[in-house]
Amino acid sequence: MLIRVGYEIELSFPQPTAVILTLHVHQDRAGSIRTPEQLTVEPYVPMSSYTDSFGNWCDRLFVTSGRMIVRNNAVVEDSGLPDVQNWNAIQHPVQDLPDETLLFLLASRYCEVDSELKDIAGSMFNSTTPGWPRVQAICNFVKQHLHFNYMNARSNRTSLEAYRERSGVCRDFTHLAITLCRCMNIPARYCTGYLGDIGVPVSADPMDFSAWFEAYIGGTWYAFDPRNNIPRIGRILMARGRDAADAALTTTFGLSRLESFKVWTDEVTSLS
Repeated sequence: MLIRVGYEIELSFPQPTAVILTLHVHQDRAGSIRTPEQLTVEPYVPMSSYTDSFGNWCDRLFVTSGRMIVRNNAVVEDSGLPDVQNWNAIQHPVQDLPDETLLFLLASRYCEVDSELKDIAGSMFNSTTPGWPRVQAICNFVKQHLHFNYMNARSNRTSLEAYRERSGVCRDFTHLAITLCRCMNIPARYCTGYLGDIGVPVSADPMDFSAWFEAYIGGTWYAFDPRNNIPRIGRILMARGRDAADAALTTTFGLSRLESFKVWTDEVTSLS
């Protein structure tokens, strides 16, 4: 399956500002890119690239005051299969976990493992079967507990606040599920990227980037999506980290305003 992905994002700046863009397909998917990405910034400014500690491909730039438009377009090959499921994947004791997974057991900016959610998680999930069934039980709870509401979105909502407010968008569903997994000693990391309406009814909402998470069980990382809570086709990773703070697609070191935003993720039959 071929999927055309891209975006056009317009930001305005009252003064010259340093910016980091994390707007490429993640390097883990680089081998599946069939038409190379074409990231451009208008008006032109020089950019330098680097890879952060989570393997995210980032661009640094310094923009003048006024408006900036970022565009990108690519074609990515995908298996066309839904997210992998492995109900036999076990939960590893903490002492047996690989060193690199331990970071994803700790509290982070939006995921307060060291909060009342620790006791809440234990009371709800201690009786579940460790491993895949436990992670799925957490996703089922989050899907039922939170009401999806674009109009109630805000960028600083934490997992505990989402739990209390019972409302949010996909990043809030993801943060709450990650926190509950970590409270149960399951490494979980935040992911963001493209997820189009492939194999499901077309949504009436404008296309957006999507958030999900990966849990380390059965010796590998598996994708889970508490907002949709069904296996989906065509999930294309852009960035990952401990939570949304590590995987922000745009970071500005000064005031900025989002003027317009368009994302596309469409199945196509050719590279042209």
